[in-house]
Amino acid sequence: MAFLEKQSPGRVLLDDTVALTALIEASQNLQSHTEYIIRVQRGVCTENSWQVIKRYSDFDMLNSSLLVSGVSLPLPPKKLLGNMDREFIAERQRGLQVYLDFITQHHILATCQLVKKFLDTNNYSANYTEIALQQVSMFFRSDPKWEVVEPLKDIGWRIRKKYFLIKNKEQPKERQVLSWVDLGPDKFLSDKDLQSTMKLLPSLTNPYIYPVTFANTSELSALVIRMFQEKGTLRDLICKVKPKEAFMRKYCSPKKIQGLELQQIRMYGRQILEVLRFFHDKGFPYGHLHASNIVIEDNTCKVLDIENSLLGLPSYYRPYITQFRKINTTESIDVYSFGHLLYEMTYGRPPDAVPVDQYPAVTYTSVVSVLQSILSTDACKTGMPTVAQLLQTPLFSDVLLFHSEKLQFKIPTKLRDALKSAKECMEKRLQEEQKTNQQHRRLTRAQSHHGSEEEKRRRKILARKVQEPAPHRPLPPPPPLLTLQELHHLLLLLLYHLQVITLASPTPLRILLSLGQVLLLPTVWGVVPSSAPSRHSV
Repeated sequence: MAFLEKQSPGRVLLDDTVALTALIEASQNLQSHTEYIIRVQRGVCTENSWQVIKRYSDFDMLNSSLLVSGVSLPLPPKKLLGNMDREFIAERQRGLQVYLDFITQHHILATCQLVKKFLDTNNYSANYTEIALQQVSMFFRSDPKWEVVEPLKDIGWRIRKKYFLIKNKEQPKERQVLSWVDLGPDKFLSDKDLQSTMKLLPSLTNPYIYPVTFANTSELSALVIRMFQEKGTLRDLICKVKPKEAFMRKYCSPKKIQGLELQQIRMYGRQILEVLRFFHDKGFPYGHLHASNIVIEDNTCKVLDIENSLLGLPSYYRPYITQFRKINTTESIDVYSFGHLLYEMTYGRPPDAVPVDQYPAVTYTSVVSVLQSILSTDACKTGMPTVAQLLQTPLFSDVLLFHSEKLQFKIPTKLRDALKSAKECMEKRLQEEQKTNQQHRRLTRAQSHHGSEEEKRRRKILARKVQEPAPHRPLPPPPPLLTLQELHHLLLLLLYHLQVITLASPTPLRILLSLGQVLLLPTVWGVVPSSAPSRHSV
């Protein structure tokens, strides 16, 4: 049943988990206000960037909308007088840059539509709730037994996924929840294979998977119906919030949080690892484990949204995963996500940053050792344990499970091959993004080192050495000069030998030598040494 319009040719499927960064490049004063020119970039490629122009009032409106999160936001204060002063504008620009950095680096705020729309109006201005309601209404026309009770506004974190509380007219007291979502960038199954796989989901039987009542897809979107869990998810239980409240209100800054008891951690952890092993044995890609995708029913964990990978939706933890090249398969994504979940069950909140090498004090040392094997710097860089290895750890190995329910999920061979191919394509896209991010980090480190003060000083010293002339080497001392007397003696001796040699010479040469004696000898006659021959002897 194709309940939606056909997909537009060349439609680009954005990955909403890719971070947007924003840099205020300049400001410009108009008649009565100042505009800030912001360079926005999606991901690490500078080619994928654009400019937006915002006034302070735009920042103020965004901030008012985000206050529902309960997070203390660093927006610079308003100023009525002197707000066109050059120094004030420069100071405000610095403050607004701090604000942009904060909201684009906050894991929940960065993925909400308010922030995305502020920085990327072209791609995030649609009213997805209205679009979803229109498509759901079209579906209800084809199957009139369903009726919308109320929209569950923003109870999830995905921008393009909307929820509605519905009822079956034949069973009016039962409440079910319908989810509608756009297909994502990792949708690699053909439309036919996707439809076939989705139709198998209601037949899946596993005590640790929340059952699907109905599932259907089109070329554009997907629709899934499940029973509504009045108590909410595991994260609702930990944060002590009402399940129908908005995701940002519930989880950004919960007022009351409480981790689970060790017995619960061990039991729930073992159950979750069992369902992950089930997925891996079946070759079924999951990759969407987190505390909001788990419900507790009769002291049993049941995972939700097992269809997400089939629909091409990126993982909740993808912004973290793309930073570590060792987390490059759906199985390793499941283990990494389990580490986050285990941390949240233990401490009542997600980790502030990953990797995690320092852990708050807790009496559960066996839990900390498992967390270290998954979330530590060494684990993220060199690899983490498999699900089978985690099941053998002392924390989970001796936990007894009491469910004897038969596990059933028959996937035809042809469809299994299609799932394997789609899984490989998902992993390839992830690995390419990880490679790009690593190259960007290397380039950033090199640029940072090149621009550091220490490196600048080193280059200045090197340049100074090149420009300075080579040190002057003194010439060796000249040989000692002859005294005048020694010089005269040498000349007379020279003339004497020349005369001896040239006695037989032609007359002109003898005349020349005689002339030399006439000119030279009178000046030195009185200094001829006694050993020198006399003129008369010559």
